[in-house]
Amino acid sequence: MIPNTLRIATRRSPLALWQAEHVAALLRAAHPGLAVTLVPMTTRGDEIIDQPLATIGGKGLFLKELEVAMLEGRADLAVHSLKDVPAELEPGFVLPAILPRADAADAFVSNRYVGLADLPYGAKVGTSSLRRQAQLRALRPDLELLDLRGNVGTRLAKLDAGHYDAIVLACAGLERLDLAARIRSRLAAPGWLPAPGQAAIAIEARADQLHVLTLLSALDDADTRLEVSAERAMNQALGGSCTVPVGAWCTVTEHGLHLCGLVGDASSGHLLRAQAEGTDAEALGRAVADELFAQGAAKFLGANV
Repeated sequence: MIPNTLRIATRRSPLALWQAEHVAALLRAAHPGLAVTLVPMTTRGDEIIDQPLATIGGKGLFLKELEVAMLEGRADLAVHSLKDVPAELEPGFVLPAILPRADAADAFVSNRYVGLADLPYGAKVGTSSLRRQAQLRALRPDLELLDLRGNVGTRLAKLDAGHYDAIVLACAGLERLDLAARIRSRLAAPGWLPAPGQAAIAIEARADQLHVLTLLSALDDADTRLEVSAERAMNQALGGSCTVPVGAWCTVTEHGLHLCGLVGDASSGHLLRAQAEGTDAEALGRAVADELFAQGAAKFLGANV
């Protein structure tokens, strides 16, 4: 039987709540008469903000409590930033819908400087992402890169307090919170690669709840799913997580899919890049991963895992 109410498990951060409310509005529009409620929760990833994610268990820390809520029947679905979803889901869970992707670029945010090239020698830049650190190090080896955790508002407050000369965030997150004015310049593909799945919102649900999956599938965007499937397949083939600097960017072209991949070293700024075209998203992702391994990616992946 198709339910008349859906409960969305969500983190309590302003961005997570925005994304959950956005999905709720889309579901109500797609299914008139359907009631949708939010079940806000705090995850371990939200509670531990004084250590890098890479050292405390990775991005899966943002999902566990939400998945438990679904298993226990307290929620029917969860809404995530896809870049926070591990390359391999926990058994029993699927992603029945991936929404159209927003701006996947990273944002250079500073109160004094327009762009990366304008930063003075030895400037302090905040980011908790090893992927961003590797690309920053490649472009500006002189910079002092400092860890930066917390939600978007917390990170901006630390910048405004003078702890950093600049910070790097996701354009999509800033735009969704009506903070696009804080973006001084965009760090965008193909020169700068985002995280696999960046700027896409994913809906997670239990694989055995077919009636729920039916309702959620109405929100799935076919092109975005193809693109992020290639990126996530590459990431999975590389053993990628937040503990390794991996970037990916796939686009739908008239010939099929074009995927650019990157593996880097956050300490040296050494980057490896590969790209390929194909029509099978997962095969394309594996092919680009194979090329990165052929270039020596294993030494970076092993050094950072």
